[in-house]
Amino acid sequence: MKLAASPGLLILAAVVAGLIGLPVASVLAHVFDGGTSGVWRHLAATVLPEYVGNTLWLCLGVGSGTVAVGVSTAWLTAMHRFPGSRIFEWALVLPLAVPAYVLAYVYTDFLQFAGPVQSALREAFGWTRADYFFPEVRSLGGAIVLFVFVLYPYVYLTARVAFIERAGGMLEAARTLGLGPWRSFLRVSVPLARPAVAAGTTLALMETLADYGAVSYFGVQTFTTGIYRAWFSLGDRIAAAQLAAALLGFVIALLLLEQASRRRARFHDTTGRDRPRRGQPLRGVPAVLACAACLAPVVIGFLLPAGLLLRLALLEGDAQFGAPFIRLTRNSFILAGVTAAAAVGLAVLLAYGARLAKGRMPAALNRLVGLGYAVPGSVIAVGVLIPVTRLDHWLNQQWQDWFGVNPGLLLTGGIAALVYAYLVRFLAVALQTVGASLAKITPGMDESARSLGEGAGGVLRRVHLPVLRGSLLTAGLLVFVDVMKELPATLVMRPFNFDTLATQAYVLASDERLAEASTAALAIVAAGLLPVIVLSRQISRRGRPGRAAP
Repeated sequence: MKLAASPGLLILAAVVAGLIGLPVASVLAHVFDGGTSGVWRHLAATVLPEYVGNTLWLCLGVGSGTVAVGVSTAWLTAMHRFPGSRIFEWALVLPLAVPAYVLAYVYTDFLQFAGPVQSALREAFGWTRADYFFPEVRSLGGAIVLFVFVLYPYVYLTARVAFIERAGGMLEAARTLGLGPWRSFLRVSVPLARPAVAAGTTLALMETLADYGAVSYFGVQTFTTGIYRAWFSLGDRIAAAQLAAALLGFVIALLLLEQASRRRARFHDTTGRDRPRRGQPLRGVPAVLACAACLAPVVIGFLLPAGLLLRLALLEGDAQFGAPFIRLTRNSFILAGVTAAAAVGLAVLLAYGARLAKGRMPAALNRLVGLGYAVPGSVIAVGVLIPVTRLDHWLNQQWQDWFGVNPGLLLTGGIAALVYAYLVRFLAVALQTVGASLAKITPGMDESARSLGEGAGGVLRRVHLPVLRGSLLTAGLLVFVDVMKELPATLVMRPFNFDTLATQAYVLASDERLAEASTAALAIVAAGLLPVIVLSRQISRRGRPGRAAP
């Protein structure tokens, strides 16, 4: 039976995609305002080649590093049993709770010339500055290493879910054909997980392209630093919009490359065997190597920076710690929870609409949604404020005409406009994760359900949503933690007297008041830890090798 698209669902998906793409279109509309400015000509002649070169090197280094770390750790924890493997299942996600700019400040303080590492080396060996070489932390290479250990969980989460879902019949069939563990991994598991790995890598690279705090502190000139300089330092919104358009060109190329890597291939598990597979036990040297491979990312990305922040907080502390931090934590949780729930719901709608239509328009709309993830948060904030402020003033005037009462600014005066900006920024996170998992469900399941009388809504509710449960939890987790760490949009659009943990930590850390910022930074980490641990362990229990799925 041929699948038929639901017109109502497709129209609603188009409306949602249009609303998400509106701020990006608002920014791009300024590209052609007033012609080519003198500032843009100056930037193109001086720093634009450096922006392009640094951005390409960042993408190459971060993409390769996140795939290597994420896929290897996902395979080890999903398919093997070794000492600490159950702890590593959720511990490997912990770096998602640490903002990249916090990691940049911590490691700069830890590894700089006057920091504890180099000071200990000089004291131990009697060296002077000219007697030894130490890599420069605030450099392009340092930024690449930083991003790898902050962003590899994107690949780890999506790849691990794919490995668990493929852990039954497909690998058993490969073993019966004489393939050993490594050949099964390279020839069966990796190709089947390729859509998930590509989705996770794309998310990591889009996050890298959009970052401002870490690259700015490290002195690495990229498109984001150029946009901020043109918009806020030079006061030229046209030049900033043109740089933003160039950045969007990188994102479009990235998305097209990810789609081209799949070509027309589809990866379905048609064995019908969902029973869990017991993880292969590792002992001796292999077990030690597996532990080391899983422990190193956790230490570098979470344990060491968290320990350094905790040491600063305990030794020096923050006099404002107390009731203000409870309020900041509550505000951050409200914003993150509302945005995560809305993003997952919209992602299911958009991905399912594209699956039903099988045409070019829904896929193009979804790509438009994905562009927002690579645009700096402050640029998105401006793009949101332009149309939303006009709507807000119109609603205010209409309310006064109808009821004779001034309600104030209904959208920008509360968190509604800020949540809208977050959705523009982070909906791509949920959409990539849900879309990759939905693509792995064979169309035969839809056809079977439709032949039994189910409509499009029934197929989604009774077939897809139960299968996608782990992926939906993963998508919600990613959005939740990203919102907890988001800075630029929050700084620009937060209502009066509505601060978050991220704004507090960034303002103090950017003023080199790291000891005072340590409590706020630790609060961000602690706020992100609970959902990271709970959701990650739920995902692992759902399909842990050797355990029955609940």
